Amino acid sequence: MVMEHIENNGYREIDSVAPRDRYARGWHCLGLSAPYKDGKPHSVRAFGTKLVVFAGEDGELSVLDAYCRHMGGDLSQGEVKGNSIACPFHDWRWGGNGRCTEIPYARRVPPIAKTRSWNILDQDGMLFVYNDPEGNSPPAEIAPPRIPGVASDDWTDWKGFRQIVVQTNCRELIDNNVDMAHFFYVHGSFPTHFRNVFEGHVAAQYMNGLAREDIRPVAAGGAPQLIGNTSKAAYYGPAFMIDELTYHYDQFDMESVLINCHYPIDLDSFVLIYGVLVKHSPLLDRRASEHMAESMGRYITKGFEQDIEIWKNKTRIENPLLCDGDGPVYQLRRWYEQFCVDVADISADMVERFEFELDMTTPVETWREVVSEGLALRSAEASR
Repeated sequence: MVMEHIENNGYREIDSVAPRDRYARGWHCLGLSAPYKDGKPHSVRAFGTKLVVFAGEDGELSVLDAYCRHMGGDLSQGEVKGNSIACPFHDWRWGGNGRCTEIPYARRVPPIAKTRSWNILDQDGMLFVYNDPEGNSPPAEIAPPRIPGVASDDWTDWKGFRQIVVQTNCRELIDNNVDMAHFFYVHGSFPTHFRNVFEGHVAAQYMNGLAREDIRPVAAGGAPQLIGNTSKAAYYGPAFMIDELTYHYDQFDMESVLINCHYPIDLDSFVLIYGVLVKHSPLLDRRASEHMAESMGRYITKGFEQDIEIWKNKTRIENPLLCDGDGPVYQLRRWYEQFCVDVADISADMVERFEFELDMTTPVETWREVVSEGLALRSAEASR
């Protein structure tokens, strides 16, 4: 625990209790599914252990515990044989359902020869794995929603799909769902509307924003100038966010879908995964539309890198000191808690509907002054 207080002077104690020794129950995206379908085993460190991901000759993906139940060989270093993964140590074969299918040097397979098989979902070009400390199967109603733009001629393919290891607990990422003010100071966006709605397994953020004129580059040669954006970003479960994001330019709008998701490596690190689909604009030809999508992918990458720099240097705070311009941090963490307890222990206040809309009057007035001062300074520097 990190503490920083002087009781006689009334300083507030910073409480950074270690994260709960448990991984969230729910669907977690392991990235695009196509790279896992190359007929080779793939090693993934997740949920404090190692997994092996492979596709059999039938093309079906499977996820198993990576360590062979026989003598501990690493299945991810083995070989795909038929629809099974063969251990490199003694060639025991394991099927996608976790059962041992063959031991070449034995007359029979022990009836108890079984390893853990993980529930998976291959959907919209992404591979999901379901984690549940209690070992229950995933309820149908919490499956990640489909993304209509995938495989549509009206939309691009996935752009900027990246995976980055972040050395902190994944709850630090979840807190961003209610953190309105950091968009101005960290990302150079100017929020003008901000609202949260939590209900059931969904936590949504609605935001309208303007691009900060004092720091945005001036478009040259008639290129489109970014004006702002409209966003509906929702976590569906503890680890998979879909952001329906429209960028407003001076000449047109660009509709996009941003995927922001993660899976924990252990309690102190996670893999951040993100990518974007962009709807082709009728005002642009396909080449120009693809170029805009790639630019948006780079822009989004820059935003996540800004967050990562903050996460690398901050401390975990269980009792943040909040003001009236902050979002519902404690309510969001209460919502997130439903995924970290047994199903029988989920309480009504974790899942019942909660709505909160920030009064943006003060921040908008304050930030307009900041932007005006920045523009005046930039104008003065340009005239020298």
